Amino acid sequence: MSRRARRRETRRRETRAAARPDTRSGTRSALLRGVLAGASAAVVGAVATSSAAAHLARRAVTVEPSRPDDATIVEVGEDVVVLRATPETSAPGRYGLEQDRGTVHARVGEIVDRDDEAGTVTRRLLGVDRGIPHPGGAWWSQSYHHGDPMTALGLPFRTIGIPTEFGPMPAWLVPASGHVPSAGTWAILVHGRGGTREECLRALPVLHRLGMTSLVVSYRNDPGAPPSPRGRYLLGDAEWADVEDAVIHALRSGARDVVLLGWSMGGAMVLQLVARSWTADRVSAVVLDAPVLDWRHVLDHNARAQRIPAPLARLARRFLGHPLTSRIVGIDDPVSLDRLDWVARASELRLPLLLIHSEDDETVPVGPSRMLAEARPDLVTFVPSRGARHTKEWNVDPDGWETAVARFLLGL
Repeated sequence: MSRRARRRETRRRETRAAARPDTRSGTRSALLRGVLAGASAAVVGAVATSSAAAHLARRAVTVEPSRPDDATIVEVGEDVVVLRATPETSAPGRYGLEQDRGTVHARVGEIVDRDDEAGTVTRRLLGVDRGIPHPGGAWWSQSYHHGDPMTALGLPFRTIGIPTEFGPMPAWLVPASGHVPSAGTWAILVHGRGGTREECLRALPVLHRLGMTSLVVSYRNDPGAPPSPRGRYLLGDAEWADVEDAVIHALRSGARDVVLLGWSMGGAMVLQLVARSWTADRVSAVVLDAPVLDWRHVLDHNARAQRIPAPLARLARRFLGHPLTSRIVGIDDPVSLDRLDWVARASELRLPLLLIHSEDDETVPVGPSRMLAEARPDLVTFVPSRGARHTKEWNVDPDGWETAVARFLLGL
C-alpha cells in the first residue's frame, strides 16, 4: 500500500472512531449526575430535618397566648353538665371548666351518668363563679377554684409586686392565721408552664391551717407579668431567678425560713433555686406535685405520644442545648438539660422533699419521680396516686393530698 493510501486509511479509522460513542465517558457522566442528585437530596433532607427539629424545639419554649379548648360542653342543666367523653372529662374528681378565654368558669364534680352510645359523660355542676356556661368548646382545668384567695377561699390577702430584673412580678401574699407557732415559716408556691396563680389556690387551705404565710408568685412571661426579652420559656433554667427574688422578699419581710411548693415546670424551677441560689440555706423543705425532674424524659415521652420519630426528637433536644442552634429556636441562651436532670443529680439533693405524682400522668411521666425516690430514700417522701391526669392529684383526692402535705411539713 502506498504512503498516500495508508494516510487515507488512517483518516477513515479516525473518523469512524470519532463517530462511535465513548461509553466510558457516558458512564462517568451518569455516575457524576447520580452523585450530584444524591448529594442534593441529602442536603434537602438534612435541611428539612433540621427545620423540623427547630420547630419541635421551638414549641417546647413557646409561650402560648391562650389555652386551646380541650373539652366540649354538649348540654348544661340546672345542676349537671353533659360533656363529650374524653380521658380528661371522664377522670374522677373535681375540676374547673372554662370558656370564652376565661370569662366563664364553672366547678364540676363527680360523674353521675355515662352514655357510651352518644359518647358523653354527665357530671355534677357544683357552682358557677363567672359567666354562664353554654354548649360549645371549653377548657378542662385543674384550677377548681377561681379568682383570688378571698373570692375563692375567703382568705385575706394582698397583691404585691416582687422586684425582679424584668420588673415587678405580681404575687398574692396570704398572711398566716396567727394561731400556730409556724408563722415564721413562709410557703412560696410556683405554678407550672402555661399556668396561672389560680393553679396554686388548691394548696392554700392546708398551708393556712398550718399557720404559714403563703406567697403565690408569678414569673416572667406569665399573663400580667413582665416578659423576658425573647418572650420564651427556658424550662426553669432561668425562671428560677424570679422565685429567688420571691424568697428574698420573704426573708426581708421577716420569714425565718421558707418551704417551696412547685407544680410541673414550677418544680423544675424550685430545684434549680435550691441548687444555685444563696438563699437555699433558708429553705427548709420542698413539696413538688407532678414535677419535671428530667426534661429529656418529658420531651421524648411527648414526642412518642405525637408519633414524632425518636431521631428527630433527639435533634430537637440538641437544638435547645447548643449555643448556635438555640438562637434558631428563639432563645438567647441554651438550655442545660443536664443541669435540669435531677435523676442524674440525685446525690446533690440536700433537702427533705415530698413528691406527689400520679401513675397516670400523661404529660410528665411518673418514672423520674420514682427513680429519684429510690435513689434518695433518706430525703424523699414519695406519694404516688392513681387516676389523676397531669397536676390533678389534688383534684382526684383533695383530702389525701392535703393530708400528705400536712404530715410531711409537721414532721420536719
